[in-house]
Amino acid sequence: MKRRNVMYLGLGIDTGGTYTDAAVIDMSNGTVIESNKALTTYPDLIRGIKNSIEGLNPDYLKRIKFASVSTTLATNTTLEGKGYPAGLILIGHTIPKKLASRYVISIGGGHDSDGNEVAPLEDLETVKEFVRQIKNKVAAFAVSGYFGVRNPEHELRVKEVIQEITDMPVVCGHELSLSLGAYERAVTALLNAELIPVSKQFIKSVQAVMEEKEIKATLMMMKCDGSLVRIEEALQKPVESIFSGPAASLVGAAHLTGLDTCATVDVGGTSTDIAMITGGIPEISDSGARVGGWKTMVKAIRMETSALGGDSLVWIRRKPFLGPARVIPLCLAASEFPEILEKLEKNDTPNERIMDEIIQPTSFFVRNGINSPELLSGELEEDERAIIEQLGTEPLSISEISERTGKHPLLFAGILKNLIRKRHLSQIGFTPTDALHVLGEYARWDGRASFIGAKMLGKTLKQGAEEFSARIKAEVVGKLTLELVSFFAEDLKKEDIGKLLAKEDVMKFRIKVPVVLVGAPVRAYLKGLNEAVDADIRIPAFHEVGNAVGALAGKIVHRTEILIRPSAAGNAEYSVFSRLGKDVFEDYGEALDYGLKLSHRLISEYMDGYGLDMDNVKFDLKQNDVGSRGKAPLETRLVGVGVGTTGKLA
Repeated sequence: MKRRNVMYLGLGIDTGGTYTDAAVIDMSNGTVIESNKALTTYPDLIRGIKNSIEGLNPDYLKRIKFASVSTTLATNTTLEGKGYPAGLILIGHTIPKKLASRYVISIGGGHDSDGNEVAPLEDLETVKEFVRQIKNKVAAFAVSGYFGVRNPEHELRVKEVIQEITDMPVVCGHELSLSLGAYERAVTALLNAELIPVSKQFIKSVQAVMEEKEIKATLMMMKCDGSLVRIEEALQKPVESIFSGPAASLVGAAHLTGLDTCATVDVGGTSTDIAMITGGIPEISDSGARVGGWKTMVKAIRMETSALGGDSLVWIRRKPFLGPARVIPLCLAASEFPEILEKLEKNDTPNERIMDEIIQPTSFFVRNGINSPELLSGELEEDERAIIEQLGTEPLSISEISERTGKHPLLFAGILKNLIRKRHLSQIGFTPTDALHVLGEYARWDGRASFIGAKMLGKTLKQGAEEFSARIKAEVVGKLTLELVSFFAEDLKKEDIGKLLAKEDVMKFRIKVPVVLVGAPVRAYLKGLNEAVDADIRIPAFHEVGNAVGALAGKIVHRTEILIRPSAAGNAEYSVFSRLGKDVFEDYGEALDYGLKLSHRLISEYMDGYGLDMDNVKFDLKQNDVGSRGKAPLETRLVGVGVGTTGKLA
């Protein structure tokens, strides 16, 4: 009993596209004590977070001292192009044609690769006028200067000017990345500015629930490289949490299995993510995070993502197709709307020639209910408004919508697609989750709806409900196998791997590291994966909430990068570039000594902000020399990594 009183408890929360998970861990020994899952609620995230926490023991909640969160919210926002508008000021380079903002200007200024000013910063009045004109149209500002990473003076001056006019957030390119690439750095700064309000909404939702539940704890957030930061820092750099959900599942899988090195397959409701952790540190992508077609400079885990999840739409047209759309499973919808059972029984199967992912015998549509047609009238086309006015809180089938509108399904299927994309409607349909309900391998909601749906779809293919569901399950296993093999066989094209896997006489692909499966339905796919690949595949306890566990199990990681180069003027001087700016030394030895000490100092100061001294931090410093200039290299890059554990924060 005495041990219970000194337990240092942590609360992990992960808000994904389908579920919001919560887990309580004894931080002194890493033991998972309790967990709970609840559906993510859009747009009111508070309800889903509250539901996940309310399923936990109240006595544990009173003793929470540390909390951490992860989410796919930033990813989804960027993918859907729904970030808040932001203004971008470029310094010293032309405006690229492909940028995600209408509010962009470019002014004179900038530096060269040695950090020397190439043009003075003289257009500050233009900046002031720009800010005054758009400050009521945007939520934040981004500033990115040419070679701003070599000398941030111009970026910082423009930031000061903006802050003299407005108290809106201002993001500078050099604050997010020290890598070269003017366009990518500008994109990264702009995306970050657009995501600040989104991140604030999520964090405020978490804080509101914690306050209501009287949870008084240090709050942190997982970044997409698998490390943790205080919530204040996460709010300043929300772009760094773009892939925090997959990163959390990777860290959680390693924690739950006690493995320092493993691959993780996270099968969620919306997508499947595959990543790798080596020696306790997540593998980082060399190229930076790519999301929604945008290449950023954000350090993120190396990851393979596919639009395959438990909620992927199963639709038929001569053969079954999987996704890429995500829908509400029939079994889940029937548990909330029991009338779907009777409607399914009465539904007719459309003519096969017109069937697509919208026109299906198992398709239903329901309004999301967040806005009335009157409030939406300004942003909807006339034909969209005509459809949505027919929909209430009751799900309607294709035939019911046809009857109410007097239109053939082909005339409104495209309109339904647009309304789903705009998130005014949700589609209900048959999914892999339904297939598992039919097979008795996963039972969470009303499997009767799943069985009726499988019977209807299977009849078209001359298959019974069980046979059709087994076929869908096999399709999922096949796609999971392809994604897993592709992650390791990077030199081969995915289509070539698919052809190899389809051959019956081919040897099973061998994976040398353990593979950990996380996600609610993964146990159903274990046997199929074992038959397809030669690997040590494991499913740990609490695999259903691996992301929430990972949000807590992450480490405090800080990376520094320092560059040493000879002066462009051709003299004996050497320049040292860091996030602090540029320093010049008379010879290479002095520059190197300063760079080594600075690497240690920057990490020490960062860890000190978390109450961690360097005795409790694992510090690693790598020196990469390129070429030679007499006795000194042409370039030296110092990469320092400090790793501290949250257990030391107690």
